[in-house]
Amino acid sequence: MGTSALGPRVLLRRLREVMAEPVTAQKRLDKIVQIIAANMVAEVCSIYVMRPGDFLELYATEGLKREAVHKSKLKAGEGLVGTIAKQAIGLNLSEAQNHPSFKYLPETGEEIYHAFLGVPIMRGGTVIGVLVVQNRTRRHYTEEEEEALQTTAMVLAEVIAAGELREVASEVAADVAHVRSHHLRGDSLAEGVALGHAVLHEPRVVIQDLIAENIPREKKRLEDAVAQLRAHVDELLDGSDAQRGAAEYSDVLETIRMFAHDKGWMNRLREAIDTGLTAEAAVERVQNDNRARMARTPDPYLRERMHDLDDLSNRLLRILTGAIATASRSDLPQNAIVVARNMGPAELLDYDRTKLRGVILEEGGRTSHVAIVARALGIPAIGQAAGLIDLVDTGSPIIVDGGTGEVFVRPSPDLQRAYAEKVRFYARKQAQYAALRDEPALCRSGERIELNINAGLIVDLPHLHDSGADGVGLYRTELQFMMASRFPRLSSQVRHYEAIIEQAAGKPVTFRTLDIGADKVLPYLRQPKEENPALGWRSIRMALDRPALLRLQVRALMMASEGAPMKIMFPMIADVEEYKRAVEVVELEKQHLLKRGHRLPSPLKLGAMIEIPSLLWQLDHLLPLVDFASIGSNDLVQFLFASDRGNPRLAGRYDPLSPSALGAMRLIVEKARRHNKPVTLCGELGGRPLEAMGLVGIGLDSISMVPSAVGPVKAMVRSLDRQKLWKFMEPLLSSPLHTLRPELMEFAQRNGVVL
Repeated sequence: MGTSALGPRVLLRRLREVMAEPVTAQKRLDKIVQIIAANMVAEVCSIYVMRPGDFLELYATEGLKREAVHKSKLKAGEGLVGTIAKQAIGLNLSEAQNHPSFKYLPETGEEIYHAFLGVPIMRGGTVIGVLVVQNRTRRHYTEEEEEALQTTAMVLAEVIAAGELREVASEVAADVAHVRSHHLRGDSLAEGVALGHAVLHEPRVVIQDLIAENIPREKKRLEDAVAQLRAHVDELLDGSDAQRGAAEYSDVLETIRMFAHDKGWMNRLREAIDTGLTAEAAVERVQNDNRARMARTPDPYLRERMHDLDDLSNRLLRILTGAIATASRSDLPQNAIVVARNMGPAELLDYDRTKLRGVILEEGGRTSHVAIVARALGIPAIGQAAGLIDLVDTGSPIIVDGGTGEVFVRPSPDLQRAYAEKVRFYARKQAQYAALRDEPALCRSGERIELNINAGLIVDLPHLHDSGADGVGLYRTELQFMMASRFPRLSSQVRHYEAIIEQAAGKPVTFRTLDIGADKVLPYLRQPKEENPALGWRSIRMALDRPALLRLQVRALMMASEGAPMKIMFPMIADVEEYKRAVEVVELEKQHLLKRGHRLPSPLKLGAMIEIPSLLWQLDHLLPLVDFASIGSNDLVQFLFASDRGNPRLAGRYDPLSPSALGAMRLIVEKARRHNKPVTLCGELGGRPLEAMGLVGIGLDSISMVPSAVGPVKAMVRSLDRQKLWKFMEPLLSSPLHTLRPELMEFAQRNGVVL
């Protein structure tokens, strides 16, 4: 037994009539469950609503014991109903009592019912209740019945969200979430402190009409809106190169265009309208399903693709409802702190940089594209701030501490004063560093230290000149590939590298070839699942096994130089043979370009990253072959201590300022001097003044770091006597100390080193 072909539409019409009746909220709910049960030929229909404290309360039922209403409660995750709420999935069971999550609630009298169909009631991607039908007979509900119940759940979501159910709730506490202070802790994505006012990235789209009057007309509205959406994306894509001057933004938009033309997505939207929903309600229905899948997907790159589809749905909803676009199109307050569930890098770049002070995301990890752009722009950013959107309104006072990952919503006056002083102190320090921009990083003992920046996007390049850095010590080429929807073509790569060289304006740039694998996965490149990807098939290992990819990138780099200087660096070299094979690829490409009349880079310098400890015993064989070397301190320290740098349990256990880590790096410096080869360091270690002091002490003359660190590190260098420091450090390198951090700190304080 089941609904007829017109079942969902008939059901929605009946629901609309009930919602228009002047009755109490409880009577309305009681009528709704009766109508659903009758329409679906079910003996039970129940509505559970999510309550404060993360539990579900039975609000209405047809078929179960009436006295259980407002008394029967389940924690999220408990029983079948709790499982639906926790996982945001539907359950269709012919024998409910055989399911591992089944829990018998004696107060409801449901032990006689076997067939069970339940769906989450969702709004804005969040589960706010559960709708259930049950039958005594063992039967499997049809797809049409599932569809009808899901569509009905959308209507119920609006009833619940409207707030009229408060009058029937027992022990209802006043909702003060939007008036009191809140303190949340997320993940630091980009350091810095900002005070300002919250701006919701996506102003809430309110759907007024859920139930369709005319199905063909709604389908026509959908088709027109999708055509408008596709034209808008095409327009953005056509103008992206001129607006941004880089290929990576086009790649982001190409992904969005691909989804805009996806037939499967369009079919799901049309099917939702067929159930009796308006075009905008259909979009929200499909969007809720997508968000539920996104929440259950462990793969961060698959979530990134699902997020692109979420962005597209929001754009379509705005077209259908006439709502404004993202807040970037609105009149921002002077100190805007953007709050979003998630967002793409291109969306962040749409904001007025003169008014934007910070970014907070409910999702978003440190390796997400938007986090990379936030760091490049120097904007404090925090991710994984779960539940924030439900606590803020546009205009709410808010503090972002990108250093600690803390968010303060509607902070107390004392807290605001404390953070305002922290911001003023930070601004004073930045002004001092800015005054040093054109001064050389010269030690008091006379040594010149080269300070470079790490980069990976076009938006990083202005910092090269603003910071007064000497060059780009590490350009991470993989970020262009990670932001693309497919492997970038030769012409796209050439344009990208040309733009980098042009913006560097004569300052040297060291391009690192693709370093993908481990935590950097290309969604369009098939890679095997590995138990330990950090030690697996990644970086130069993958490139040498797929020489066509490496050849294409090397060709693009050399073509982009047009006879100018070019520095190419190969990552993750584990033995000399790997470096020789990489050089052979370069030689092949040189011959290829010469035959076709291209000018080769002049000079072309090739280098190796030293980040695998095995190379420490091969330096006398490697260094004669390279033009330069670079210490990748992140991986070198990780591999030295066999300690996963992403594991929070191991964070801080091993210190890169230990005698063993500094001793390994000192060995590289000594060998490089013996072979008369320049060596630099390009890991995160070089961006912190105390750590950079230790690196200068062991003899490094060149360090690369995040742009914001150039000023503090330069101030440290100019206050340092390197000869005196080395005399202090040399005996300590052979000590059994766990770390030299306290000793270095004491040296700095005693000798007036600015940290």
